[in-house]
Amino acid sequence: MKKIIIIISVLFFAVGCKKELVKKPERLVERDKMIDIMYDLSLLEAIKYQNPMSLDSCDTNPTRFILKKYKVDSLQFVKSNMYYAADYNGYKDMFDEVGSRLEKNEKKMDSLIKLENKKKQLLKKKSKIIKKDSIKAKEGLVKAVKADSLKKKATRK
Repeated sequence: MKKIIIIISVLFFAVGCKKELVKKPERLVERDKMIDIMYDLSLLEAIKYQNPMSLDSCDTNPTRFILKKYKVDSLQFVKSNMYYAADYNGYKDMFDEVGSRLEKNEKKMDSLIKLENKKKQLLKKKSKIIKKDSIKAKEGLVKAVKADSLKKKATRK
């Protein structure tokens, strides 16, 4: 019985002393910077999903452009991503933050699209009014010209 308790306690302490699954890389990308990169990459994936042909016309690789924007090379990004992914809860928190940012910006874009649509509707209404007015003006001009020409004819006689 003592042997079983000793074995269980040794196993318990061995499992309790958690080793890091992935060693911290030398040039670890800061957490906030990593979230910014993940956000931009998420936007890039959304663009690819919505309109796959839109990024085919680019001469540069968009992912490489994003990494260059943050002054991170691809190997550094991959190692940092693996390091952060090893901690499931921390990685999930990072993705939750990216998701909340995306939702916030989606709401902003929706409101901008609504404003743009309202402007277009107002412009359409104005153009219809202008067309109607121009037609009335043309009709009035024609009547005025006819009346004027009738007066000229009457004065000639």
